[in-house]
Amino acid sequence: LDEYNLKNIVVDPVMVAKSGDYLLKEDARLVVKEKLLPLAKLITPNLDEAMVLTGMKKIENEDEMKEAAKQLKEHGSEYILVKGGHLSDDAVDILYDGNKFYRFPAVRIQTKNTHGTGCTLSAAIAAFLALGMDVPQAVEKGKKFITTAIRYGLQIGKGHGPTHHFAELYGDAR
Repeated sequence: LDEYNLKNIVVDPVMVAKSGDYLLKEDARLVVKEKLLPLAKLITPNLDEAMVLTGMKKIENEDEMKEAAKQLKEHGSEYILVKGGHLSDDAVDILYDGNKFYRFPAVRIQTKNTHGTGCTLSAAIAAFLALGMDVPQAVEKGKKFITTAIRYGLQIGKGHGPTHHFAELYGDAR
């Protein structure tokens, strides 16, 4: 990645399953922390991933999310987005640039069709960055995108269904 001088690397450090099981061994988690995070313009950990990366025992509110963001900033990423979708209240994400915190709230949508929310959000943010938006604006647009995708999530099979990436297009086509 260094050799290509990429400017807008977005890292979603997927390392903890919904079950709480680690998806990466300890040595791989260390590589993510030491090698990948410093290259990123933005990292987008959820609460579990933020706890793994910081060593914090719990993150249960916005103040603890801000503390996690401060600690994660020490790894070298330009921006940190701690995703609060696993909090019990509304889904509030906190963006930190080293100086300022930005708050991105969304009403919690009661659905089990949330498979892939983190990946979808990070991909949407990367797409908006590629369009020339700054990070706070890209996060705001990405948050709106994922909220719509969750609202119109697809019920496929019997388990957790996916978010609906084309919900806005379907709405325009009706």
